[in-house]
Amino acid sequence: MSDLGQEAAAGAAAPADLGRRAVRGAAVILTGQGLKIVIQVLSVVVLSRVLSPRDYGLIAMVTAVIGVADIFRDLGLSTAAVQARSLSGPQRANLFWINTAIGAVLAAIAFAVAPVLAAVYDEPDLVPIGRVLALTFLLNGVATQYRADLNRRLRFTRIAVADVAAALSGFVAAVLLAVAGAGFWSLVGQQLVQYGVMLLLVVVGGGWRPHRPSRSAPMGGLLRFGWHMVGTQLIGYAANNVDSVIIGTRFGAASLGLYNRAFQLLMTPLTQVRGPSTQVALPLLSAVQDDGARFSHYVRQGQLALGYTLIPGLGVMIGAAGPLVSVLLGPEWGDVAPLLSLLALAGALQTLGFVNYWVYLARGLTRPLLQYSLIQAGIKISCIAIGSHWGVVGVAAGYALGPALSWPLSFWWLSRVTELPTRALVGSAGRIVAVLAVVVAASWTGGEVTGGTGWWSVAVAVTGGIAVGLAVCSLVPALRRDVGTVARVAPRAFRQRRSAGVTPQEEGTRQ
Repeated sequence: MSDLGQEAAAGAAAPADLGRRAVRGAAVILTGQGLKIVIQVLSVVVLSRVLSPRDYGLIAMVTAVIGVADIFRDLGLSTAAVQARSLSGPQRANLFWINTAIGAVLAAIAFAVAPVLAAVYDEPDLVPIGRVLALTFLLNGVATQYRADLNRRLRFTRIAVADVAAALSGFVAAVLLAVAGAGFWSLVGQQLVQYGVMLLLVVVGGGWRPHRPSRSAPMGGLLRFGWHMVGTQLIGYAANNVDSVIIGTRFGAASLGLYNRAFQLLMTPLTQVRGPSTQVALPLLSAVQDDGARFSHYVRQGQLALGYTLIPGLGVMIGAAGPLVSVLLGPEWGDVAPLLSLLALAGALQTLGFVNYWVYLARGLTRPLLQYSLIQAGIKISCIAIGSHWGVVGVAAGYALGPALSWPLSFWWLSRVTELPTRALVGSAGRIVAVLAVVVAASWTGGEVTGGTGWWSVAVAVTGGIAVGLAVCSLVPALRRDVGTVARVAPRAFRQRRSAGVTPQEEGTRQ
């Protein structure tokens, strides 16, 4: 069977056991991301006791600026490849070469502009840092379509293995370099090792070699989808990194290092859960995008799954930020606590509306997504800029206020262009917010009662917050139904793992 024929067969076969494969995929992805979060937290805890805030601030200065180039490296084509109803072998090869070429060009540009970056921040050390990190663009460019192909074929186990192994390798390398006295170079080495291991594993796991570029393969639809994604990602990147740029230029590397510790302790692990959840949701929702009832059902279930698994934990971070920072980072990092609370609040608000992003992608609504992203970014940047007048804490407060203002707007904007179960989503979000408030109050009380420092305070705050949250959920019928829906996912994943395998026809394009 030809590549195109195989893809057509995959599209026909997938709906029959799509639910089983999605459940199993979600379980694999969540397990992998859970391990990555453990590694991430260990990295923050261990390295924060060896490196200085300035070391972290220097790396954050580089990544906040040159990281924008990574959006152009992808060009939105990884998402386009996953979302496409069909993808031939020549199309996949063309996407590989496009991403690789862009990665090489961007690596050269990043290398050349490193002195400019150093001049902007008045930090000479940024020149060698920026030039070495430029290599990550090339590594990412080569890996992009291999990851997209594994995602499209629902090979979530291979993706999870690559993610965890890469994170662990980078962490080990960073610790060894830091102990040897390498300073900020240990963080540079961490990124290079992580990206290098990731590339090796996805290439091996992909099991295919790209053919020569084909001029006859139709690329217009993929490129149009990708271009709108680039615009959306650029806007989102600017909104998500303006805080680091403002802090770095106004308050210096040490202040940015403190803010970066709060961000790395919370937002990076959160992104590592929410982002890969799209790997499961996008192929599933794309396959049923023409079945309105089924599509709405999966969207509602996705919001419940994200909300009840992530937001209570964020509530603990909000309420018990002081004890957590004292134990995990040490008393000298006490200024991180209010930043952690505010960023956790921002993360909870962002999570509530994350399913809307899935809907935009699954139904190919990248142009309306681009338009909404402009509005959302304007709100967020304005809040952060105004908040910066009150220092680093003001920046974090602005970062939290942005999603609080834009989240309600997102439902109205999306409902203008597609069918959306708005009332059900708003109702479930309200219940999740109620649980969040209870967990925050309980965890804060637990920390205050026990003195607010030490492992004992952390244990009481965490267990108390979660226990009270579960008690409330068990007493309120609507909450009990929500949690029951989420709790049924894991047992189904284990029961169905034997029957959820991918047939040769479902594998998609192999050359």
